[in-house]
Amino acid sequence: MGTPTVTEVATGVHFVEGDAVNWIVLTEGDAVTLVDGGYPADVDAVRHSLDVLGYRPDQIAAVLVTHGHVDHIGSLPALLSGAGKPPPVYLSSTEVRHVHGEYREQATPVDVVRNVFRPGFLPWSLYLLRAGAAKHVTLPAAEAFPADGPLDLPGRPVPVLTPGHTSGHTCYLVPAAGVIVTGDTLVTGHPTAARQGPQLLLPLFHHDAARTVEALDTLAGLDADVVLPGHGPAHRGPVRQAAIRAREQWLARR
Repeated sequence: MGTPTVTEVATGVHFVEGDAVNWIVLTEGDAVTLVDGGYPADVDAVRHSLDVLGYRPDQIAAVLVTHGHVDHIGSLPALLSGAGKPPPVYLSSTEVRHVHGEYREQATPVDVVRNVFRPGFLPWSLYLLRAGAAKHVTLPAAEAFPADGPLDLPGRPVPVLTPGHTSGHTCYLVPAAGVIVTGDTLVTGHPTAARQGPQLLLPLFHHDAARTVEALDTLAGLDADVVLPGHGPAHRGPVRQAAIRAREQWLARR
């Protein structure tokens, strides 16, 4: 896929924008925390983003996953297989079962075909084929977070449970940097979106759209002024205001 754009949004917090999905690299000394990993075809792009920052895959201390959709975990099996002793992969206890392959909560090819009349869907659906989105990617060794509160990893990220987009979706707060990684609970754009700015994905992408809207209240209560979404550009401004805008956009669309 294309060459990603790597931006340091705060000290040690690097936002990586791929062709259609983002991931985050938290750096500290000679180790990194990787948050998400793009589509299967993004593996070289993820490696490139680490290389730009001066790191190798074997310097990944751990991978944190927001949720188990193929556009967020797709590159990880290939990436981690070349990292010597694979680092741990952490996510919520509910989402562990998802990435183990025990169930699937993801829009199906049929869902996409049914929506090809919508603006942006046809070119995006063709992109999905090139990105490897049809693969059923699992992470058999993934496990639940080892502790509550800040994780003892580069960036000291704090998991914030935001079920809705998937049953075990998790955002990650980096308190020292005032950064919140929002995955697909709150995005700022998407190939199928009509505009950019804080928003929710279309209903068909959510396992439980009503709970996704409720999860905005959780984000609104956090102290962060940089929002790093799974899709779309980084957003600077209080996450509370971003959550309010996303809710207003959702209600206006219904």
